[in-house]
Amino acid sequence: MRDTTTPPPTCTVRSAVGSDLEFLIHSNAALARETESLELEPKRLALGVQLALGDPQRGQYLVAEEQGLRVGCLLITREWSDWRAGWVWWIQSVFVVPAARGRGVYRALHAEVVARARESADVVGLRLYVDRDNLRARAVYEREGLRASHYLLFEAGDPLRRAPAHDSDARP
Repeated sequence: MRDTTTPPPTCTVRSAVGSDLEFLIHSNAALARETESLELEPKRLALGVQLALGDPQRGQYLVAEEQGLRVGCLLITREWSDWRAGWVWWIQSVFVVPAARGRGVYRALHAEVVARARESADVVGLRLYVDRDNLRARAVYEREGLRASHYLLFEAGDPLRRAPAHDSDARP
């Protein structure tokens, strides 16, 4: 297993700030397009990124830079584990710009997540999910010491999404 505590010297990782908003929106849109052939609804994506960026309870973005240029990002979200009496951090929305791939950008991002988790006494695990057909990403994660879990992921899509109410639909 690689030493995941030391990022490559050409890449620095920092917490995202407000000026990273457009980069994060673009990265998430590109990620969805590339990995799942999805075109995300731009206003909803922008709102989701903006809300997470402005509220650490929703998530924490990290941004990787090389020579002052943003080259990658990810989002950390938290899930409480009653079984383990601590937080499991989920690594989500991982994106490395195509021109920077293969240069250790994800390794640097992952190392920063691990370092921050080790500094937090209440973090009991790290998890991420990846599309089963994304073999390239799976290989990267395995090189960083992550392994496929025995759990399966189930989802209901967006079961609470409702059509917007119209004034004509209002009932007295």
